[in-house]
Amino acid sequence: MSNQELMVLGQADEAGACCPGLLTAPLDEGQAVELAKVFKALGDPVRLRLLSLIASRAGGEVCVCDLTPAFDLSQPTISHHLKLLRQAGLIDCERRGTWVYYWLVPEMTDRLASILTRPAGEPLPDRGAAAGAAS
Repeated sequence: MSNQELMVLGQADEAGACCPGLLTAPLDEGQAVELAKVFKALGDPVRLRLLSLIASRAGGEVCVCDLTPAFDLSQPTISHHLKLLRQAGLIDCERRGTWVYYWLVPEMTDRLASILTRPAGEPLPDRGAAAGAAS
């Protein structure tokens, strides 16, 4: 994933300000397209489990040889899912000899959390009043 794509998802710009969260301002078309790629990567149960296995691993990284046995899937299928998580910027990896080691990219999960988080102290909308006004 390029730096430009990461900036769309909430990386601070040169002024130090962060992109607005989903709940504070509407996304433009480009932001929605890039954010959808990340959510699509998370939308598969196997990829979500892989991300969880990687993120929760003591020491912060895990060998692909330890991931494959956790699934009733072939090694090429697991590799494909890992590739999609990498392309979404959620994980990264390094080859060490025969094996590849994976780790979470916490900056990306932090960006996703900030995009979905309601600003602190902001009250929830009163949906009851809006529903009453519509009738």
